[in-house]
Amino acid sequence: MGYNPEIFLFGRILVSGFFIMGSLSHFKGLDMMSKYAASKKVPMPKLAVSLTGLMLLFGGLSILFGVYTLYGIGLLTLFLAVVSFKMHNFWAVPEKEKMEQQINFTKNMALLGSLLMFLAISQPWAYALSF
Repeated sequence: MGYNPEIFLFGRILVSGFFIMGSLSHFKGLDMMSKYAASKKVPMPKLAVSLTGLMLLFGGLSILFGVYTLYGIGLLTLFLAVVSFKMHNFWAVPEKEKMEQQINFTKNMALLGSLLMFLAISQPWAYALSF
């Protein structure tokens, strides 16, 4: 089975939807997420949550529309690398939080793996917007 552009587009929609929905959660729950970020000793938590929300939005849209994909993948890779180790450090939390944080950490690592696989697909992607 070779490269199927329709299946790849469907995968892009699923992956980008996850990141775009995450960005909306950052803005909709800004106060709650900022408090959580502050509890993890993130400096300027409200600004950090807002900036990471923008990273998720622009990265997700980049994958969805197939434009500026290297920048979008870069934003999402940076987001996942920093957030996974800072916010979901399951190895350093109390036992009652360990499972939830480990699930989030490993989910983020799987998403990071999918981003790396996107880099293996030649550009421009099928069904990408062009300017």
